[in-house]
Parts: sequence; C-alpha cells; structure tokens
Amino acid sequence: MSALTAAAIGGVAGFSIFLGLPVARLRGLSTSVQGFLNALALGILVFLLWDILSHATAPVQAALAGVRAGHPGQFIALAVVFVAGLAAGLLVLTYGNQRLVGRVKATGQASPRGLSMAIATGLGFHNLSEGLAIGQSAADGAIAFAGVLVIGFALHNITEGFGIAAPMTMAGTRPSWAFLGLAGLIGGGPTVVGTMIGLFATSVTLSVLFLALAAGALIYVINEMFGVAKRLNSPPSLGWGLLTGFLVAYATDLLLTYLTY
Repeated sequence: MSALTAAAIGGVAGFSIFLGLPVARLRGLSTSVQGFLNALALGILVFLLWDILSHATAPVQAALAGVRAGHPGQFIALAVVFVAGLAAGLLVLTYGNQRLVGRVKATGQASPRGLSMAIATGLGFHNLSEGLAIGQSAADGAIAFAGVLVIGFALHNITEGFGIAAPMTMAGTRPSWAFLGLAGLIGGGPTVVGTMIGLFATSVTLSVLFLALAAGALIYVINEMFGVAKRLNSPPSLGWGLLTGFLVAYATDLLLTYLTY
C-alpha cells in the first residue's frame, strides 16, 4: 500500500471525529439537558480511559514473563515508558491548562473551551495508537483488516467528537467553526500521523507511550468534568448520563471487536 493511500484511510478513521463536533453549537438548552449531555460525554471518557489503560498495561504485564526468565530489560523499559507517559499526559495538561487556557475564577474549573481542547488533546494521543494499528495492518499486507479497522475506528471516533463538543454547550456563545476545526484536527489528525508511523515502523514501545499519554490526559479531563457534571446534575441524572455514555462507547467498541474477528 502506498503512503498516500495509507494516509487517506487513516484520515477517514480520524476525521470522522468531526461528525460529533456540531453538537457544540447547540444553544438554548436547559440546564438539565446541558448536564445530561456532559454526563453522557463523561461516561464515554470513563469507558475510553478503562479501554486505553487495559491496552497500555497488557504489553507491560506480558513482559513479566521475561523477568521470571531472568531477562527483566523489556519489562523495565516498558514500565518506565508507561509511567513517564502517564505522568506527562496528566501533568502537562494540569499545568498547561492552568497557565495557558485559563480557568473560571468563581469555581476554579477549566473554561468550557479549555476543557474541550484538553479532551481533544487526550483523544489525539489515543488516536495516535489507533493509527499505529491501521498502519501496521497495512504494512503487513492485511488490507482488508486495515479497512475493517478504519470502519470501526471511524464509528468510535464519532462518539469521541461528541465528547469534545459537550462541554462547549455550556459556553455563553457558540464556538466558531474555526475553533471546532482546530479541536477536530487535534483530536483526529494524529490518526493519520500514527498510520504513517505504523506503516514504516512497528513498535510496542511507541504504542504503550501513546496510550499512556492518552490515559494521563483523560485522568485530568475526567476529574475536571466530574466537577462540572456534579454542579449541573442531580445524583440520579448524573448516574443515568454516565451509564448511558459508558454503554454507548462500549457498544461501539464491541462492534469494532466483532468486525475485526
């Protein structure tokens, strides 16, 4: 497969994230609807964090076999990469959002746009790893499998686009299409980059690094969004929103799993 074709299929998977972004321009929503939408997005992100951590830790746990055999090098290297990526994803957003994006003084919470951009950053790291899977499949000659991955990831990324958009429904003004375009590029564009990396290089270490970065970023984002969701929702509403979002994301993941087996 040519590099141009690989980039194109990676783009189809990644830029489907734009399909969920127009929700950010909805206005006139009641507080209860805003709260439910944010709780729904939070449920999606909770699922993604669980999914990302399970994939990121699997190679580290598998490397434990080498420790028992007296060869701990790979385990130590992957464990260090995982911890470093997790710390970087969490702390870079913690300090970066505080200094560069700004926070609402009355509550100490991140601004809606800042929160959306932080979500896009975390999902961008996640989509780097998805791009790796697509690129590696294409490099191995598994063109049909790569195509299936594209379809599955594209469906999954629509829910990610909604996760980026939901916090902006609380902003006083509609975000510009330029802002949404930038958020979509940050969230979905790395799929293309990951596809190109995977096409020319297969690396478990890179996959663990990208996933750990995404997990760290999502830990920060989920913490911020819980503060928003608790202000906007009653406990039952928050619970139903979380459950619905988690199940929607889980259903798309099950579809991806079904398509790839």
